[in-house]
Amino acid sequence: MIQYSKQADERREAGTMECWCLHGAVGMAADFRSFAKQLAAEKTGSRAVDLWRFLECQPMPLTDFGTALNAEASGETSRGNGRALLGYSMGGRLALHALLESNHPWQAAVIVSAHPGLEAAAERESRRVADASWASSALTGKWQDFLDAWNSQSILGTAPIRDFQASGSLVMRRREIARSFVDWSLGSQSPLWDRLHEITIPVLWVVGENDPKFLTIAKAAVAKIPQAKLAVAPQAGHRVPWEAEQWLVENVAKFLRSQAPHRP
Repeated sequence: MIQYSKQADERREAGTMECWCLHGAVGMAADFRSFAKQLAAEKTGSRAVDLWRFLECQPMPLTDFGTALNAEASGETSRGNGRALLGYSMGGRLALHALLESNHPWQAAVIVSAHPGLEAAAERESRRVADASWASSALTGKWQDFLDAWNSQSILGTAPIRDFQASGSLVMRRREIARSFVDWSLGSQSPLWDRLHEITIPVLWVVGENDPKFLTIAKAAVAKIPQAKLAVAPQAGHRVPWEAEQWLVENVAKFLRSQAPHRP
């Protein structure tokens, strides 16, 4: 059985709930560093997961990722803490797959700016073609040109996630990032809309006020999940964790405190 290195994960202990955070496409665990620090101040622990380690050794379809992440979380000593799963964008789609696995280890979840899946086969095919181009650019193109093209997408807005040096360091993960555009492409994902009702734990679904496409998606998704609540970040676009960081910290901390196990 393949063992995935956890050295690149970033963990902060605080309170009785630990929130595992899954970054977005072309992202890294350190993207959540500031968010995690503020979350710890609100007495909520966190673990920012390096998603690229799951693609180090072999391809991993979305469904296999959910199984692998859940097995990893289940195999760790909880120290009496509850566990929550937070996923942003691509990480949100990965989180949904983990939540749809039977007997998963999560007590609550936060989904941020995520898509449950394209329902039309033609749309999925078009997305696979587009993502194959991104994969090629990530793997063989000039790295800075790839990053500039990725970050110039209008949906991502102008809020920087990390500094220039940190973005440059992602080049060491270019093989895994390229692979993610194939294995974890929205075009490779089976639509999950008809399964969202199977998620029975409390879910906070977060979206930016200025992200109309994903606001529509979020409203439709929340209507299908029995214990889901919609939270709209004021004056934020797609990159809510960086465009509205303090707002997100406050809302996530409040939500997770209400789900945390109570100690005598």
